Amino acid sequence: MRRNWLASAAVAAAAISVPVTALSGTAQAATASGQQTAATKSAVTSSILKRKAVTWNMVAASLAKKLVGDPYVYGGTSPAGFDCSGLAQWVYKHAGHGKKIDRTAEDQFRQFKRISKEAARTGDLVFFHVTSSPGSYVYHVGVYEGGNDMVAATTSGGGVESQSFTWAGDTVTFGTITH
Repeated sequence: MRRNWLASAAVAAAAISVPVTALSGTAQAATASGQQTAATKSAVTSSILKRKAVTWNMVAASLAKKLVGDPYVYGGTSPAGFDCSGLAQWVYKHAGHGKKIDRTAEDQFRQFKRISKEAARTGDLVFFHVTSSPGSYVYHVGVYEGGNDMVAATTSGGGVESQSFTWAGDTVTFGTITH
């Protein structure tokens, strides 16, 4: 009995915090009128379960995607033209409650905590080394998008692109400053 009351109270509390526009049909009308029906409770619970918390990393990855097509400029640090580390620095600075990161790919690598590909989240950085040694010089960086994909400022002919990083083989490492 107490469990049922607690479950009903939790669903009712959730219904109060869910915007009416998030519901549809009779569930929306019932919530707007203050009635709690089985359909309303089911719709509210379903809506809550479908919601996904948006992380800072997700915002950074999304922002990087929006820059695809911007031009490449050696030493560039703005949408007027980016180089690879300038792109990473700009994305981190402009993704909600910006994060200040160093300017060059090598310095960014040294600033970030090294993580495995399995631990990497969208918005982390992908670092490209001159050899397969993770301690070797970093010459390129991209914003990780998940799977084998990243967004990076490539060359003057390519600009900012969404691409796979698998072309680099075993010379890539991953880094984070958020987790």
